[in-house]
Amino acid sequence: QVQLMESGGGLVQAGGSLRLSCAASGSIASISAMNWYRQAPGKQRELVATITSGGFTIYANSVKGRFTISRDNAKNTAYLQMNSLKPEDTARYYCKTTAGWDDYWGQGTQVTVSS
Repeated sequence: QVQLMESGGGLVQAGGSLRLSCAASGSIASISAMNWYRQAPGKQRELVATITSGGFTIYANSVKGRFTISRDNAKNTAYLQMNSLKPEDTARYYCKTTAGWDDYWGQGTQVTVSS
């Protein structure tokens, strides 16, 4: 079992920045890639960024150049630095990982960007 806890969301003006954190606990030795997803009201959940255990990163086209995913393996924590935020980035952001055959999700943290 893996538990994920997101933090760092909030209300920010367009053009501002936020840094989200995802702290993992439990059977963390089996964790592979860490992922950030987001879901806006009335929309499907979408993948925002992925970082593998080796540090390889992938981003959605909509956030490339503005968001940076990173991880601190010593702290069992993944981060999502979000710069130049836009109103369309408003969503609930979720952390997800896979351990063995199972996917684990956090409860999410709300990000609201005002215009």
